[in-house]
Amino acid sequence: MSFIFAPADAKAPHTARKVHVRRLYDILNLSIQRRDFVRATRAWTILAHCKEVDWRALWRTSVHILAGEFGDTSRSIEFLHIMMLQHPEDRETILREVVLRLIGVGQYREALDELELYLPSFPYQDNALLHLYSALLSLYLSQPPKGGSQSNPSLLRDAQSHFERAKILDPGNAIADAFLDKIQHPNRADVQSGDESDDEVANKDPKRKRLRT
Repeated sequence: MSFIFAPADAKAPHTARKVHVRRLYDILNLSIQRRDFVRATRAWTILAHCKEVDWRALWRTSVHILAGEFGDTSRSIEFLHIMMLQHPEDRETILREVVLRLIGVGQYREALDELELYLPSFPYQDNALLHLYSALLSLYLSQPPKGGSQSNPSLLRDAQSHFERAKILDPGNAIADAFLDKIQHPNRADVQSGDESDDEVANKDPKRKRLRT
């Protein structure tokens, strides 16, 4: 007997009940792929009541169904916070899911607040990707408002600090390198253009050129 999808710990079913559970698992995943979240919810609800299924281990699927059925991140994020308490071994991954969902709906300040809540503590403080997210969000939020000309220096310092931390944890991180260079040398292009202007003047003025050499 063949099945389309298989759980991570799947074994060949030997009873009618276990066959039924596997069929439900197929229905769940097919419904999600077809974006039939009403049917997916029904299948997941039945599976969650089966003693053979650890419903908490399906938290990623649960979040996907919540986001698809209700189109509202608030319920997904609430569920993810519950999962962080029940699955401490996955809490870094779950926090990443929370942040990405907030970013996806334009709630950048809320996403940064989530990171600032957890990043000072272990194990989040040693996660290069979370520091990179925090740096990018801080950098974005530091930009002057529309019509303004002054960036937020505090957020800009936070961005630099998180980029530096990400680089320490992941020395080969090209994104952190590139943004650090932009923050540390914001006027590098102007300096280069200024040097070129001096050269042009020197070419026009041989006396000045001799003095510079």
